[in-house]
Amino acid sequence: MLDVHPRVAYALICAKEDAILIDVRSDVEFLFVGHAKAAIHIPWYQEPKWEVNPHFIKNLRQVARSPERPILFICRNGNRSKEAGESAERHGFTQIYNVLHGFEGDLNQNNRRGQLNGWRYEDLPWEQC
Repeated sequence: MLDVHPRVAYALICAKEDAILIDVRSDVEFLFVGHAKAAIHIPWYQEPKWEVNPHFIKNLRQVARSPERPILFICRNGNRSKEAGESAERHGFTQIYNVLHGFEGDLNQNNRRGQLNGWRYEDLPWEQC
């Protein structure tokens, strides 16, 4: 798995027609915080107990259709996406990328996200419900 800066991730998505971006955050985060445009939502953890989604790999296989397809994973700050990417690799997926700093980015000195780094901070295409 390769860790990539959000701008590099966006360039990969634009350059590789078959690349897909998987957002592994919760339903609430995906819908109300916002998400990268064209992101496919497959939660890594499921509410209410925050357990690993037992259908994650099955859902990923359905979406990816090929274990060789380039898959980029994104979450809030890059931790869950890294876990999901490692799981995908263990299950035979070969072109895995983790988007560093995720969608919202790391916390700053005032414990706020979105002011240091991340997909949204980099002003990459995103939307919100």
